Order: sequence, then C-alpha cells, then structure tokens
Amino acid sequence: MSTKRDYYEVLGIIREASDREISVAYRQLAIKFHPDSNPGDEEATLLFKEAAEAYEVLSDGEKRSRYDRYGHAGVQNSGGHAGFDNVEDIFDAFGDLFGGGGVFGDIFGGGRGRGARRHRGNDVKCEVALTLNEAAQGVTKKVHFGRHEACESCRGSGSKPGASGETCRRCNGHGQVVQSAGILRVQTTCPTCHGAGKVISDPCDFCHGAGALANQVELEVAIPAGVDDGMRVRLSGEGEPSRDGGPPGDCYCLIRVKPHPLFKRDGSHLFVELPIAYTQAVLGADIEIPTLDGPDTLKVPAGTQSGEVFRLRQRGLSDPRGGAVGDLLVQAHVEVPKKLSEREEELLRELADLEHTNVSPRRKSFLDKLKDYLTPAEKINSAE
Repeated sequence: MSTKRDYYEVLGIIREASDREISVAYRQLAIKFHPDSNPGDEEATLLFKEAAEAYEVLSDGEKRSRYDRYGHAGVQNSGGHAGFDNVEDIFDAFGDLFGGGGVFGDIFGGGRGRGARRHRGNDVKCEVALTLNEAAQGVTKKVHFGRHEACESCRGSGSKPGASGETCRRCNGHGQVVQSAGILRVQTTCPTCHGAGKVISDPCDFCHGAGALANQVELEVAIPAGVDDGMRVRLSGEGEPSRDGGPPGDCYCLIRVKPHPLFKRDGSHLFVELPIAYTQAVLGADIEIPTLDGPDTLKVPAGTQSGEVFRLRQRGLSDPRGGAVGDLLVQAHVEVPKKLSEREEELLRELADLEHTNVSPRRKSFLDKLKDYLTPAEKINSAE
C-alpha cells in the first residue's frame, strides 16, 4: 500500500486547480524548500523532491488524468512517473519554470556548472490594415516597423574594435549578484553590466556603447485567410536582438480590418441586410444579392416577412485556426413606398376592399380641400 501523500495535498491545491495555479503552488514550495535556502536540512530536501514529483505529474495533462483515475498506481509504470533520484534531476527537469538558464534561473542563480543566463531580445509590433475581402481570402502585405539592429562597427559589443572592456567591479566579472534576506539567498543579474561580467571602457564611435542602432525595416508578411480585427500574426525572430547573445525577439503584426459598407461580421459568419419590395415579399421573387465572391441570386419565397433571415451555407469566411467555413446570413427588410402613382393606389384600395381592411381615406388635393371648406357658406346663402 502506497504511503505517498496525495499530490494535490502536497502542493496545497484543490483537484480542480488550473495549470497556472499548479505552477504557482510549485514555485512557492520550491523556493521555500530549496537546498540552497536550507543547507544540511534533509527534511527540506525531501519536501523539495516531493513537491517536484507532484508537479511533474499534475503539470502533464495525460499523467494527471491517469492519477485522477487510478491514484499513484496510475503513474508508476507504463511510461508514467518514476520519481527523482536526486536534486540535480529536478534542476534539469524544471529549471526553465523559473526563468531558464542555471539552477532555477535568476531565482537561485546560474551555478552548478552551467553558463550564465542569456536574455531573449525584446519583441516589437506593427500594424497592417486590410479590407474585408483581403481578410477573407488571405494576402501578402508589406509592413514597416522600427527595431534596433547590431552595430556593424563593433558587432554588437558596444566597444571600439580591439577593445575588450573592463571587468565589472560590482559583480567581479560573474555577471550576477547575490542578495540575502535571512536564510534566503537570491541571485540576480548584475544591474551594472547586465550579466555580461564586463563594462565598456572605450565605447564604439558609431553606437556610443549601445551595441545597436535604430533601423527601419520592411518585411512581407503572409496573412492567413479568415483573420479578424485585433488578431496578431507572429514574425518569429524579427524583433530586437539580444544584448548578451541570446535569441532575438519576435515581431507581432496587429491586424486591423476596415469596416465594409454592406457586410457585418460575427466571427466567421457574414451578415447583410436585403431591402425588398412589398410585392416581392408577398408574391416571392429571385433577387440578386451581394457576396464576397460577387453577385448571386437568392430565391425569396412568397409570404416572406420583414426581418426573416436566409442562411447561405459556407458563403462566409474561413476560420484561420482551421475550423469550418462560416455562413452568409441575409436578412430581408420589406420596404413600404412613401409615394404611389394613382394606378398603384387604386389597385391597393381594391385589395383593401377585398380583404375588408379599414384604410385611411384617399388623399385630397388642396383645391378639393378648399372647395369643401367653402361649400358650407354657399349653402347658407342660398337658403336665405
């Protein structure tokens, strides 16, 4: 019978905890029981390993599912969890959770035989404006944005060619400094040399020691079909260079889709309003409608009511994430004419009589109204 504690209990979380809550709980326990913070404390080391074991299982969706169904027995074999033999195994497995590079990155330093952490370059952003048709079909666009690029004269070092710089006095060339708070020692990147271990004594004449120069960049970006306003397209590696030899950042291209004069959009669906005459609504008709692919014909059945919606399957937009193509929704709006010819009015009054509908009396001209107004006075005079 297993004597291990429940992994949720170990991390102090509920069984419905999210992935982020699992990571946060493990971080807190790892910092609390880290061997560097508890030298010679065997119990702290055991708790440290226990927390790592629980995190290894619960942070993996498949292992967590087996554990929830079968307990510890479900993750002992069949490619599941086998535990950690020593603390170094934990550092190798989960160092990146704490920032990467070294043992738990900047929290506990970059020691135990590893190199100093290299920082990733900053991300940059740009915008691209699309019409609805371009967003629907996908398009290649040129974008312009500013970023810093490594100085060609000093090759990013910031020093004049041939100069090597001086050892940083604050960190003595280690690139990191240690701060103590009680028994907890936190090792962070040196704020003076930014982890390089050296400071520039003879700066480059072109970049003045910055190691990079501002530049305007023009790139072509492939916009996938179906993108929506506010989405972003990532251009990997097209951001700022790293200051210490790490990977460059990315460029994020923000999509702006211009409003369309006819169509409104709801995800991958399109919506358009279609005005129709009352005779078309009553008798039915074949009406030309707009679509993103050009004009098409919609069969409006007799008796169509104002506000009725017709759905044209897969005539909307593609889903850039790979989902189904959307639909085109056409909403009919019956238009009532404000002016009628005499013949039209005559026919409608006949229809109203057939339907026994009470309608307003026929409009009279100004002269007719004037004649009716004067008639009563004439009758009075003739009576006298």
